[in-house]
Amino acid sequence: MSTPFSNNEEAWAGASAWGAADRMNEIEALMWRAERHPRLSSTITSVLLYDVVPDWDRFYAAHEWAAQLLPRCRQRVLEPAVPVGTPAWVIDDDFDLSNHVRREHLAGPGSMSQLLDLAASIAIEPFDRTKPLWQGTLVEGFDGGRAAYILKLHHSLTDGIGGIQLMSLVQSRTREHTEDKPAGEPPHEASADANRLAAAEVSEQARRLPGLMRRSVGLGVRAALRPQGALADATRFGASLRRTLSPPPAAPSPLLRDREGTSWKFGVLECEVAALRAAGKAARGSMNDAYIAALLGGLRRYHEHHGQPIDGLPMVMPVSLRKADDPMGGNKFAGAYFAAPIGIADPAERIATIRGLVLSLRIEPALDTLSLAAPVLNRAPSALGGLLFERIGSAADLSASNIPGVPYPTYMAGAKVERFFPFGPLPGVAIMAAMVSHNGTCCIGLNLDGDAVKDPDILVDCLRQGLDEVLALAG
Repeated sequence: MSTPFSNNEEAWAGASAWGAADRMNEIEALMWRAERHPRLSSTITSVLLYDVVPDWDRFYAAHEWAAQLLPRCRQRVLEPAVPVGTPAWVIDDDFDLSNHVRREHLAGPGSMSQLLDLAASIAIEPFDRTKPLWQGTLVEGFDGGRAAYILKLHHSLTDGIGGIQLMSLVQSRTREHTEDKPAGEPPHEASADANRLAAAEVSEQARRLPGLMRRSVGLGVRAALRPQGALADATRFGASLRRTLSPPPAAPSPLLRDREGTSWKFGVLECEVAALRAAGKAARGSMNDAYIAALLGGLRRYHEHHGQPIDGLPMVMPVSLRKADDPMGGNKFAGAYFAAPIGIADPAERIATIRGLVLSLRIEPALDTLSLAAPVLNRAPSALGGLLFERIGSAADLSASNIPGVPYPTYMAGAKVERFFPFGPLPGVAIMAAMVSHNGTCCIGLNLDGDAVKDPDILVDCLRQGLDEVLALAG
């Protein structure tokens, strides 16, 4: 479950715990420092479709309340004077909600295509790195008299699961206005001085040094007492390291080579959660296996359409490293690379093959290797981290993530959320796919590199056919 809360009151009471850490972790700091916009953008975006247009005053007031309830909404990033540690989150004394909540109106006919073009143009705009790293836009004039909401967050704030937690905390389970909602507590104020931040980090590292030395000595003693076991452990980890860091054993697609990351094209797919889960079960796989199989089936069709069929494609899949007792918000994930079997025509066989691949990847000892390297990279010039991220991202043509959403209706300022489409950035990949299951519907967001994918409408149509092919297994 993405959130343990069963009603509004429980969620609001726990909201202050979201993003409560006053420092970035090492992965968040690496994403922040390595960002080279837009090719290595770390912006994640969501497009929510509402059934009605919410009242603007009530909508704006809801953001005022949320910004008070969640301290992170009012915090900016502070870098230490020298990179001895990770950046801190500090209160923005000049915080102005009007810089973060906006209003747009689509011209007729207000189609989904127009909305997605607007969302992509908003998503690719760089954040002001001196301000809190979020922006919400209410879009009126959407098809059928409805409205939409475009929310963009910097990835250093949270990963996909943390983003779902955030929306679960601030959205309501009823359409009616709730009186006397709880107000937020003043957040703990970290030092807003870069020099003091650096000095505090050096002091903290000095306090931790004796413990690190004791653990290192303990590891050395254990290795000396059981050298064969230590050698076997090192051998297993080394083999896992090669599997997780080496380029996937599949040649890059000849159709997706010219990617620059400077042009984002959004597309969407959807289906019923029950149907996709049943399709996975019919092939003895999971809903996630069926989702990946649908994407690969669509890519097989796309390559056949262009007369260049291929058997495999390098792919990366984010794997959540969250535990049940981990704090809300933040980032806890690793990337797993593999050769995606797009040449398998039978969707059931494709699901079964993906099932085996995913299960083996999740138990790799070296899966979280980047977390081990991040502290070193964070203290080196930021260009080094940027080069690493570019190389890691460009090793894959496709990235696909699956984020569990909420299984119940949610509302914002009286408007019901009908769909929740997620869009990730393009860290070197040609296609970024993300799926959120929202109230019985699988919402799939596609971010396509417009330089690599010359015909995005054809690719989205092929992916839709791939999804239909997989859903047919459900009977």
